[in-house]
Amino acid sequence: MFTGIIEEKGEVVAIEPAGGGARLSVHGPLVTFDAAHGDSIAVNGVCLTVVEVKDDVFTVDVIRESLDRSSLGGLTAGSAVNLERSVRADQRLGGHIVQGHVDGTARLLSRAPGENWDDLRFSLPAPLSRYVAEKGSIAIDGISLTVTTVDDDSFGVSLIPTTLKLTTMGDRQVGDVVNIEVDVIAKYVERLVGTR
Repeated sequence: MFTGIIEEKGEVVAIEPAGGGARLSVHGPLVTFDAAHGDSIAVNGVCLTVVEVKDDVFTVDVIRESLDRSSLGGLTAGSAVNLERSVRADQRLGGHIVQGHVDGTARLLSRAPGENWDDLRFSLPAPLSRYVAEKGSIAIDGISLTVTTVDDDSFGVSLIPTTLKLTTMGDRQVGDVVNIEVDVIAKYVERLVGTR
């Protein structure tokens, strides 16, 4: 489990095809500091298992399901990525419950820079729209954010300077594809209500 509070921006060192999936190597000095084989690190919001750590680089295997459901397949050497280690039981939950199980992708539709924050609008895939609510939580590329506006096919978020500086969102351009994970609580509520 993750909190959606990004620990550092990493950089893809290599991504290579591997048995229908891919092997991804990422430079991230902070997240590799105490990383070991079997640990979980979210890369742009996708929970991945460390298979090797060498110097400040960790390597993970990415299965076909993750490549198909996320934007990871579009990464290249040099791509910046958001990194977060899995949360420990004794840590504060600073964002919201993020599983690292990406529900799909969205496209950045517009970006309006402001004096103290930027307003961004993203497409909203139809199957996910029922889980997104104004003032609710959503994870975009692993970042815990509050939904500011929502309609049937798009939603908006506002980003403070800290988020713009410390995550990949500061560099996102209109047309870029991002990973989204809706609030897991909404999915469980729907499942429970649907069985009644």
